[in-house]
Amino acid sequence: MTSYVSHTTVDCADAYALSRWWASVLDYREDPDDPNEPGHEECVIYSRDGRHRLLFIEVPDAKQVKNRIHLDLRPVEGTRDEELARLTGLGAVVVADRRNSDGTGWVVLADPEGNEFCILRGDAEVTASRS
Repeated sequence: MTSYVSHTTVDCADAYALSRWWASVLDYREDPDDPNEPGHEECVIYSRDGRHRLLFIEVPDAKQVKNRIHLDLRPVEGTRDEELARLTGLGAVVVADRRNSDGTGWVVLADPEGNEFCILRGDAEVTASRS
């Protein structure tokens, strides 16, 4: 017997706003039969293929410390640095720059509520560095 990940849950102060922000980052969608609306205490977004869901749940306590679990993102198109520029343009904040001079590494970012996540190099960048 095994289990599978039903969804990833993010505790937050504003489920609607944060779900909208992450939907724009990941190109995720809402369920058209159960749309997220301002004031909803729980909002869910889905990957385009429906295989992954992010659930945002409002909680009364503010974030206190570094996340113990986080998302590592890879750009679908373009480079890590181009995606970094897009994400900071959407309101992400750089927490730590772990890029190396040889092109490896990642950047730690925080979403509008301070939840950390990382941006890695795109698959094309990784492949090109192996050539």
